[in-house]
Amino acid sequence: MTATHVQSLLKLDTKTTKRANMLLEQNVVRARRDKVSLSAFAFVFAEIIRYSQNRVLGIQDLEAKLNDIGKRVGVRVFELTMWREKNVHRENRVLQTLVFLNTVVWRALFDKQADSLERSTENDDEYMITDNEPAILKYISVPKEMASFSPGAFISGIVEAIAECCQCPARVTSHVVPAEGMPLRTVILLKFDKEVMEREKRLEAGK
Repeated sequence: MTATHVQSLLKLDTKTTKRANMLLEQNVVRARRDKVSLSAFAFVFAEIIRYSQNRVLGIQDLEAKLNDIGKRVGVRVFELTMWREKNVHRENRVLQTLVFLNTVVWRALFDKQADSLERSTENDDEYMITDNEPAILKYISVPKEMASFSPGAFISGIVEAIAECCQCPARVTSHVVPAEGMPLRTVILLKFDKEVMEREKRLEAGK
């Protein structure tokens, strides 16, 4: 290896180090104006699905894998949101947590508020967050033989982790419920733990 080649490698390494330092020195409290393009994220998400699919045996295992990945993302989203949103405090009530997810978290993730937040008419412990056009599913094509597969399991993992951080643990699942003109319409179903609902009743009675 010649001296000239060594010098060129050192210069390249110095440039890479400078770029890395610039990223590390960015203020995490201040929201970044530049955003990741949807096509770039879709490519990464598709690779996550492909990587996970090669390491599971069935659709349920694949959804569980995506859910786990989403949980890891959700914890970091919660921490970052708490840093950036000055007017937001840590919620620990069911309704406030749901509103936080429906508005603040959805805007942080998808640059918009979720389309609806509803309570189940059959079970008091179940709530539904609906996104008519989930951005992360826009470029994901599910084959016919995997029609029951919901890539939104990644989103449900994020929601489940944030609900846990708000001391409102719940079982969260994702369901694609197409409607006219909205083939990707996704419903995130939250079923809160029994202890959470009992705590809510005690707090309501104590008012």
